[in-house]
Amino acid sequence: MLTPLSDPLNLESLDLDNPHVLLKTLRTLRQMVATEGQATFEQWRDRIIRPEFLPSALNLAHYLALRRRDLRGLQTALMPWGLSSLGRIESRVIPNLDAAIATLSRVCHPQHSPTPGRSPIDPNTFFEGDRLLGQHTQALFGQPLSQRRVRILVTLPTEAASQYEFVREIVKRGADAVRINCAHDTATQWQAMIQHVRQAEAETGQSCKVLMDLAGPKPRTGSIITPDDRHRLQLGDRILVRSPNAIPLDPSSFDGFQTTCSIPEILDQLQVGASVWIDDGKIGTSAIATQVPLPNNQRGILLAVTQVPPKGAKLHADKGLNFPDTVLHLSPLTCKDYQDLEIVASQADIVSYSFVQTADDIALLQQALAQCLPPDAPLPAIVAKIETPEAVRNLPELIVQAAGLQSFGVMIARGDLAVEIGYQRLAEIQEEILWICEAAHVPVIWATQVLESLVKRGIPSRGEMTDAAMAERAECVMLNKGPFVAEAVTILDDVLTRMQAHQLKKTPRLRALRSWSY
Repeated sequence: MLTPLSDPLNLESLDLDNPHVLLKTLRTLRQMVATEGQATFEQWRDRIIRPEFLPSALNLAHYLALRRRDLRGLQTALMPWGLSSLGRIESRVIPNLDAAIATLSRVCHPQHSPTPGRSPIDPNTFFEGDRLLGQHTQALFGQPLSQRRVRILVTLPTEAASQYEFVREIVKRGADAVRINCAHDTATQWQAMIQHVRQAEAETGQSCKVLMDLAGPKPRTGSIITPDDRHRLQLGDRILVRSPNAIPLDPSSFDGFQTTCSIPEILDQLQVGASVWIDDGKIGTSAIATQVPLPNNQRGILLAVTQVPPKGAKLHADKGLNFPDTVLHLSPLTCKDYQDLEIVASQADIVSYSFVQTADDIALLQQALAQCLPPDAPLPAIVAKIETPEAVRNLPELIVQAAGLQSFGVMIARGDLAVEIGYQRLAEIQEEILWICEAAHVPVIWATQVLESLVKRGIPSRGEMTDAAMAERAECVMLNKGPFVAEAVTILDDVLTRMQAHQLKKTPRLRALRSWSY
């Protein structure tokens, strides 16, 4: 989320219909963006070890300087001149501004124009950002299959450890990478899955990267105590949440529901009024007390139910808890993660990082990976899962810290992110993440419930087919596990291949339309 800027350009006071004023405004804007962007880039410079990321970091700094301003009036003024490309400026900020300035200069000063018929901007320079994004995507996911630009990432089920044919089938159908969720299965099973992937690569001749997803801290409900007379939550009901080792209240003295939080230190960080969502946002609550006395001088928090389905909802154990109003001070690496890294660091091509929120979190994982590997061994790539408002706010710093040292990508974890920021803001924030990452030439994984009905039941919904088509704006699409995931790979491959003929990121490609007779 970019901080608004008090704009010295004052676009509203300018006569932007006048091409000479418009040209002067563009030149002033370009100077401001270049100066402010360079200053930001210099603050980052010492953290960037990889020389190939330097031009991308500079472009990101320019983009942040540009997008702090409200440019709607300027964009509208450029459109009648055929210069609306500021809306597709992400990967090439300065070249795009230079191209618009050069064209307007020809309009305003035709006597000074260069030789007619020649572009004022070198096409190689203009499209350098697109080349860098492709280069960084290939470094993360390997060579693309056929002509499909967007990669497909498939989450492996437990059966992949024992059924080689399944792994070979999804690779053959077009999976560019597989995901192993370290929250499930065992290290022995993970290694069997990886062995099957390597065997399938050798047999099919197709590259398939292995992404291992660290579990991270996942707050969940524990055992449930319900009132004697009812078992479904309704609006206004109260839920007492305590640490797992705390003694519950006697149901005869507390007419509410009771559960525990698997990460009890979170309870000390909540304030009255803070929102708490349960079970992927199915149950909404608000903290109404944070120091509820419990036996043995312990304390709990009291929640009031503020949102629930019309018929109520059951409170179940082992369901996720989200705290969107609270910046949680938790280490993103748990004891289990440190144990898993002993395998992950050497076996994975890509390490997926849950609950990352700050640049320091990225540095923590980088240090842990280095400690697990021999000196001078290359670090595996990192994918940061963006799932909290704090991660969104810190996204540029996350990118610089990670991509400055190793191959890097971003996953839009739309499930947790939707609960954390509100479903009504998901589409908006998803777009902002895509823009920021494109400006940094960082590949993005479009994740959570893509083609979910197809994967689980064999028949897609209309809405999820549109969602899959929209995923062409990213560099990779993730499928969850399910009995029909192989079929989903085939359909997604077809959808993405068709869509790239029409669209490249935000840019229409204007392939000839053949759906009508005329």
